[in-house]
Parts: sequence; structure tokens; C-alpha cells
Amino acid sequence: MNTPQPTQFRVLTGMHEIAANAWNRLAGNQPFLSHAFLHALETSGCVSAETGWLPQHLTLWEGEHLVAAMPLYAKSHSYGEYVFDWAWAEAYQRNGLSYYPKLLSAIPFTPVSGARLLVDSDANRVQLAHAAIEHAQAIGASSFHCLFPTPQDSAALQQAGLMIRHGVQFHWLNHGFASFEAYLAAMSHDKRKKIKQERRRVSEAGIRFRQLTGADIRSEDWAFFTGCYDNTYREHCSTPYLNLDFFQRIGHALPDNVLMIVASREGQDIAAALNFYDNTTLYGRYWGTHAYSPALHFETCYYQAIEFCISRGIQLFEGGAQGEHKLARGFLPIETSSAHWLAHPRFAEAVETFLERESLGVADYIGELNEHSPFKNT
Repeated sequence: MNTPQPTQFRVLTGMHEIAANAWNRLAGNQPFLSHAFLHALETSGCVSAETGWLPQHLTLWEGEHLVAAMPLYAKSHSYGEYVFDWAWAEAYQRNGLSYYPKLLSAIPFTPVSGARLLVDSDANRVQLAHAAIEHAQAIGASSFHCLFPTPQDSAALQQAGLMIRHGVQFHWLNHGFASFEAYLAAMSHDKRKKIKQERRRVSEAGIRFRQLTGADIRSEDWAFFTGCYDNTYREHCSTPYLNLDFFQRIGHALPDNVLMIVASREGQDIAAALNFYDNTTLYGRYWGTHAYSPALHFETCYYQAIEFCISRGIQLFEGGAQGEHKLARGFLPIETSSAHWLAHPRFAEAVETFLERESLGVADYIGELNEHSPFKNT
């Protein structure tokens, strides 16, 4: 008869403090949850105390056996999250209170849904959520937030006392299309015509594409992509979150999960998009360009990726945060969620009232978007 091992929570200050196989056993197959991805963010300096993302990964152990974990960060700002709480921070400030630090469970700079409560048993799920709240209280954080959790995790977080917030993303679904032309045939006439026009404009501009995966992505490709990424951020008067070291690390660590689409004109590369994928899903993430050309963004980021999904039999393409323009290109609205706990009772009550109103608005918004579906009525 095995003697039950004592359980203990530990807070890790970085992924270097835990073995990759122990973490990945709970994380599953999504590339963003992998030890390699999170470790690359930290070792490249993209995630650090200096950038406002202090790792506080929460783990639960039975003896020396990891049974639950949560990617967790103490934040000194709200950048790179894609669930916006700036108004909450301003309200705290107006009342002479500090909103930061706050505690956040999310994949940095990555608005993708997935597990946040990584457990080997459902019994540990709510326990992990409660432990995150306790840790927020212990470090004097104003709040604890969990972004883009699975429905199962959302239910556990709500049971632990967090408020649920709803949002919208746009996802493309593969209904067994045999080709891009078959996909277009499912769309209404005006939307099909618009996409054909956009693709023709890119082709007539002499722009060609390469779809690179695994070892086909060379060091010079990573350098070119990073230059495009940096340039596009600068054009929008923003500071890039990620750097060449990070991109090279994930290229080496996750070669079977990376798709780079490179656009060239007259033998000169001019734009690139970086995607991640697994057996079921393609995740559109980052893009950049050194040259403007009409419809180049749509072709590089959407149409080339859709062709990749069709050729590989990938069922879902998550196009990233926001973007009503995606609807006309075949991406349908999908409800997302986040969970929030605020230590201050009056602010928590005010946020709860706000979220109730906002939830009704999100439901109406999704309904309105679905009325303008780009697909034929069936």
C-alpha cells in the first residue's frame, strides 16, 4: 500500500527551475504552453522584471511529483495582454490606489485560448485557482487575472470566486475543403469576388510566396522576419515585444510547430508572417513588412495560411485578436473568456456590474456579426 505523499505549493521564478518533461506532461500539445516556448521568452529577455513580466509560476507537488501548474506573472503594466483593463487601472489611480502589481495567468503577448490550470486531476483545478488568489494576497497584488482559459478552466476559476469576462475573436473553420477554390465556392458572391480581386492584385504586383517549416527556416530568414516585425511596430509608434533571440530559440526548439510565410518581389523578400501550428490548429501570430503593396497583408497573413490549413487538413485557424475585417474573409466570431479577481471589495463590485452589462453587449455583437456571415445561406 502506497503512503500518500504530502502536497506543497511552490512559486517558481522561471522555467529554468522545473524540468521540461515534468511541465510538458501537464501542458499537453499546444506549442504556447510548452516549456520551450515559455523558457525562450524568459531566456531571451522578452519576459523579465525589466519588461514588466516577473515570472511567478505556480506549481503543486506531491512529494517530488508535479501534479498541477499555472503560468503566472506579476505585472507592472497591462501591455501585451489583449484583454484590456486600462480603465480599471485608471479608476484605481483616481482614487489614490495602486493597480500594479497585479497577478496574471496568460501566455505573454499571445491572445490564444488554452489551458491555464494545468492539472493531472480535476480535483486539483479549483485548488490551484484558490492558491493563485492566495499568492496575489501574499505579494500585495491588487488583483488576479486569467486570460483566454478553456471553458473547463473558466468554470473552476468562477467556482473559486473569479468574475468571468467575455470577448470576441475571429476563427476560420475548415469544413473539409478540398482546395482554396472549394472554400471560396462556399462564400457569397460578393465576398468571393472581393477575395479573388485581392489575390489577383497581389499576383499582378509580381509578389510570390514561400511557405517555410522546420529546418527550411534558415538563420537569415529569422533575421529578415525580425526586421519586418520590428519595422511594423515602429511604423505604429510602438516598441516590439519580442526579439531575434526569442525567434531563433523557438525556431530551434519547436521546428515542427512553426510556419513562416515569406513574400518576395523580383527576388527580394519584402514581408513575412509567423504562425504556429499543431495537428488540429494553426495560430496566426506575428507579421511585418518592409514595403507596402495593396492586399499584401491579407494574402500573407490569411490566404496563404488558409491554403496551408487545407493542404494539411488542419481544422481551425485562429487569426489572433480583434479585427472585424476578418469576417469578410471567412473568419467567424467566436466568444472568448477571461477571469478576474480584485482584492478591493468596492472595486470588485463595480467591475462585476460592468461585466454584466458588457456581457450582454458582447452577445448582441456576436449576433449582429453572424447576421453578416460571408457564407451562403444553407
